[in-house]
Amino acid sequence: MTKATAWRSAHLHAVRDLTHDVRLFEIEPEGAFVGAAPGSHIDVIVPNDGKPLVRSYSLVGPCTDGRYRIAVKRLAFSRGGSAGMWRIKPGERLAISAPGNSFELSYGRSEYLLLAGGIGITPIYTMALALKQAGANFRVLYGARSRRDLALADELARQIGERLRLFVDDEQQAIDMSGEIARLDSHGELYICGPFGMLEAAKRLWRDSARPATQLRYETFGNSGSAANPFKIRIPRLGLEIDVPADRSMLEALEDAGVDMIFGCRRGECGLCALPILDAPVTVDHRDVFFSPDERTANTKLCTCVSRVAGGCITLDTPDRR
Repeated sequence: MTKATAWRSAHLHAVRDLTHDVRLFEIEPEGAFVGAAPGSHIDVIVPNDGKPLVRSYSLVGPCTDGRYRIAVKRLAFSRGGSAGMWRIKPGERLAISAPGNSFELSYGRSEYLLLAGGIGITPIYTMALALKQAGANFRVLYGARSRRDLALADELARQIGERLRLFVDDEQQAIDMSGEIARLDSHGELYICGPFGMLEAAKRLWRDSARPATQLRYETFGNSGSAANPFKIRIPRLGLEIDVPADRSMLEALEDAGVDMIFGCRRGECGLCALPILDAPVTVDHRDVFFSPDERTANTKLCTCVSRVAGGCITLDTPDRR
């Protein structure tokens, strides 16, 4: 359970493909429009073969015209969210939340380094436009696997010019995060959104540089990782053995089985859905950013909203669940 979300009716106004697998959705809510600051997201109830899913998507751009814009990357091993979103057609109704923000942009800093990987450009794009309008000192580093994966790059280049640098894996280009952090003013802030590996590397380098933790802000996908297999969860205390399909999270499978779960972000950030691991004979693919690297290595707990195993069965406990 989590605090009740006040769902609002809306309809899909229009869609536009940004790349071969990233689509921009323009969503128009009914009733009064609630503005959103950079870094904000909305939750969307996504249709998924009779089992609606709740997914969070960062807002793209300032959204000053009464419409929310989100960009959704269609994943080959989606847990149902991206495929469901891509099936929605303009004119169809859907339910959304008011904007929330767990990735707030602070103003008035001496310098900003914005780092994006893949679809992580969505909140970074919005922050860059806001910082330009504020006359701030900032730069954006944006990495992707190939040129065709650079969503919003052309639009951002037109807005901020040489403050944007692109890095493409296929062209043997890589972001020198260590060097870029060293260049950043001692009172500057780093904002990063990207896949798990990028975020973990940035956090490690930030710690190594002895910079204040409060000057590093980040958001993660929650779906990055190596395993997309079906597997089983065993909960001896409840006498349950639960199947987790490839397109469902552990948290969703536990909820489907009637386990009263506590959760918040569903992105591996808040830790509310974490459960103790009793036995893990298979590899645990920890995808959260809540636990420290040492805690993930200890393998005593996992975040059920994002973590998976490579197959077989994992045994968990639910000490405060029924």
